[in-house]
Amino acid sequence: MTSRFDRNKALSLIIGAAVLLALAGPGLAAKAPKIKFNLDTWDFGKVKQGANLTYEFVFKNEGGLKLNIKNVETSCGCTAALVSAKSLEPGQEGKIKVTFNASGYSGQVTKYVYVDSDDPDRPRLQLKIQATVEVPPAPRIDLVPYVKEFGLVLEGEAIEAALSIGNKGELELQVECSQKNATFFVGGKPAVFPLKIAAGKDVDLTLKFAVSGRTGLLRDYIVFRTNDPQRPSLSFSLTGYIVTKAELKELFKRYKDDLK
Repeated sequence: MTSRFDRNKALSLIIGAAVLLALAGPGLAAKAPKIKFNLDTWDFGKVKQGANLTYEFVFKNEGGLKLNIKNVETSCGCTAALVSAKSLEPGQEGKIKVTFNASGYSGQVTKYVYVDSDDPDRPRLQLKIQATVEVPPAPRIDLVPYVKEFGLVLEGEAIEAALSIGNKGELELQVECSQKNATFFVGGKPAVFPLKIAAGKDVDLTLKFAVSGRTGLLRDYIVFRTNDPQRPSLSFSLTGYIVTKAELKELFKRYKDDLK
């Protein structure tokens, strides 16, 4: 049977251990690595589209033990980050160099960099860069559709597709095309290239594509070249399957009952 003395002694030991842990806690925490950034957000302000931007975030190990940077990653491929040192002794400073390519962006843009370390209180930190990307006036091509699926095409038959090319920009759009086997018409008349399309306007085209002498899988691309700085070339895809008359008769014979 446990005596009152034994119980009191055990209680005293527990209380003593708790006091020691409480006293040691701040000391142990002070010895841990601690990452501290001077800034965690940087705004490049107004920049030109296509600009390559760079900024260095400065950080310091304010803890009592060596700080180890485990990983640095970015939110997208247009942003890259490079750390100056992966291990820092107490009091040492490091830098994370962030680069951002503003090509293809417009307006307000925000990107993130994530820093993983062995700081027990902040194992993952988020850095942020932002910019307002200014886009100069330019033509902007818009193609509808991008793909035409013809299904089964009988050998020797010409195939046709309707498509529209629009200009969503502020300056005149010019479009060139010299694809073999492809003929374009506008309003029933042969199209004259380069097409010149005013800002905010569209041109409806009829494409006639020759497949004479071909059988089997059809997979071709019509390439348009433009003065759109963001899309200097654009493809229109044609897909289908070209069958001979003999193959078509065989298919009809095989599946005629299913077609009733």
